Amino acid sequence: QVQLVESGGGLVQTGGSLRLSCAASRRTVSGYTMGWFRQAPGEEREFVAAIRSGGSIYYADSVKGRFTISRDNAENTVYLQMNSLKPEDTAVYYCAAHAKGVATSPAYNYWGRGTQVTVSS
Repeated sequence: QVQLVESGGGLVQTGGSLRLSCAASRRTVSGYTMGWFRQAPGEEREFVAAIRSGGSIYYADSVKGRFTISRDNAENTVYLQMNSLKPEDTAVYYCAAHAKGVATSPAYNYWGRGTQVTVSS
């Protein structure tokens, strides 16, 4: 069983930045595809970014050029650097590990409990 714990969420003004972290309970980050998803109230959970074990990286079109996913294998942690934040980025952000299929699909085996990101206008 893999446990994922997100941190780094909070309240930020439009144009601001946040860095989310996802710490895994065991050696996971280097061997699995790791993803970030988000869910706004009343909306479906949507893909944000993913990084494969081989290093391939994917982003949703809505965050390209603003968000950066990275990982620290030694720390067993995945990060999501979020810059130029917009009110529409407001959501609960979830970390996920071990994609069952394509990295952009929410079909992952393990999920964190999420961290709230709120961007004020």
